[in-house]
Amino acid sequence: MALIVDKPAASWYKSEMELKQGDHVRIYVRLGGCGSVHPGLSLGVMQDEPRDIGVEDQVEGIHFFIEQDNMWYLEQKDLHISFDSEKEEIIMEVK
Repeated sequence: MALIVDKPAASWYKSEMELKQGDHVRIYVRLGGCGSVHPGLSLGVMQDEPRDIGVEDQVEGIHFFIEQDNMWYLEQKDLHISFDSEKEEIIMEVK
């Protein structure tokens, strides 16, 4: 399992969330939304300090991570986070 954050996505988060070098961004499982892996669940994003990192990717000086207790959501697959510049939106794909 891996977390792969593309550089344009990291830059978008950095700008939108006013992140600075060394900040941490947690990807977590939340109730509701349009998740493609588990019906009724989706992924949320927030600035937070890690407690027990399951997987991490550092891009553009930002540490993106998923806590160990949320790793079940990926079902042994990778999470790819990219940015669609035409639609100006983040795309999260579990594959």
